[in-house]
This record gives sequence, C-alpha cells and structure tokens, in this order.
Amino acid sequence: MKKKLYFGSNLKMYKNINETITYLKQLQNATLDLNRLEYTIFIIPSFTSLHQASKDINQDLIWLGAQNMCWAEQGQFTGEISPLMLQELGLKIVELGHSERRHVFGEDNQILQKKVTASLEHGFTTLLCVGENEQEKEFDISNEILRIQLKTGLSDIKEEQLPKLWIAYEPVWAIGVNGKPATAEYAQKKHSEIRTVLEEMFGAKGKEIPILYGGSVNLQNAEVLITQPDIDGLFVGRSAWNAEEFNHLIRNAINSYQKSCT
Repeated sequence: MKKKLYFGSNLKMYKNINETITYLKQLQNATLDLNRLEYTIFIIPSFTSLHQASKDINQDLIWLGAQNMCWAEQGQFTGEISPLMLQELGLKIVELGHSERRHVFGEDNQILQKKVTASLEHGFTTLLCVGENEQEKEFDISNEILRIQLKTGLSDIKEEQLPKLWIAYEPVWAIGVNGKPATAEYAQKKHSEIRTVLEEMFGAKGKEIPILYGGSVNLQNAEVLITQPDIDGLFVGRSAWNAEEFNHLIRNAINSYQKSCT
C-alpha cells in the first residue's frame, strides 16, 4: 500500500521578503500538477516573510509554517511569537525543537513539551524535530536520546490531536554547511526506533504519524532515503532553497518511491 509523501524545507534566517515570495511562487507553479492528496509540500520561512506569504501563496498547494512559537498566548515574553499571532496568518504548521533551537538557544525537552502542547491545542500541524549530536552517536546512545526527546516532548498529547503531529528526525551531525549525510540504512534504523516509541506511546495510532528525515538531503541521496519503509518524507535544507532544484528533487524522489512500490 502506497503512503502519502511529505516534502518541505525550513528557510532559517535566509531570504528577505521579496526573495521568499519569488521562491514560493516559483515552487507553487512548478509543482501545480502534483496531487496534494498524495504529496504535501511545505515551506517554513522567516517570521518577517509570513504575513506577505500568507496573502500571496495558496496554502492548499504550499503549506506555510513558523520556525518557532511561544507556549503562551500573551504576556511578558519579549521577542516571542504567540500562537494567536500565528493563527491570524492562517498558518498550517509550527516547527518546534530544531537542533539550533535546542543547542544554540538552549531549549530543553520540558520547554518543548509546553510548546508542542500549545501548538496542538491551537490547531496547528506540529512538526517536532528530534535527533542526537555527534558525541551521543559515538557513545551509541542515539536511541536513548530519541526516546527521551519523544517521550518528554509528546507527554501530554491527546489521541484526537495525533492526526496533526509530525516528527522530523534530524541528526545534529548531519545538519548545516559541514553536515555529513546519514546513510539511508542508518536513517531507517533511527526512524524505526522512532516508530517503535510512537507505537509504545499511542498504540496503533503511532503507526500513522508521519516521520520525515532531515539532514543534508540532496539530489544524490533523496531517492534512496524516500524508499526506506519508515521514512515518510524529506525535510530538506540547502538543496531546497532554489525552487527549480527542489522541484527536481521532489520529482526524482517520487519516481524512485513509485518504482519501489511496483
């Protein structure tokens, strides 16, 4: 049985408003023919671009998301973004727990648990990022780290909220300019572990939660990654920041997946 595939990118602190809108329109036009019942395409741009993007882009075609969100609706949280503010824009996704939020800005599992809970309670599709760093990988405690991140971050989720939960596995050592892509075999092992934890927590419903792989995804490895049994989508970095190249990557991955199903 074929599964739905997910393709997205976080633009981080790149692209100004005009560059973002141009990119999104190019990606929207390039992927118009793809059946959105079979494929979800999403982009998570900067906060400053979201207002214009929400007006110019058809979110039935390109889902838009925020890179972070406060757990509180309002209050003395200078520099934070409220879920109510994001709701005003009609956004579909909130990304939480990216490795840069964890390791650069010090967000721990308890903070992320509060954010995940708030995001789901406000109706957003919530993309929780998890992953081990290089030292944890070397100590062979990756699975333990993933279990802690998942069991803490998802501890208060209600069963009816599960259809709006996504997980992104992003090994910290595979992210960024100097990232080293995980092999498809390694990525599949970690996705399988994540799936096991989700089933332990949520039973059969845990099988239905999309798990995306992110970490130096490119044209060379996308095709083999997407055919792994527990990889439901690709959360792409730099290889997605040119619309034409991202469209090419998406189509190659789709073709590879379709061939694997025959």
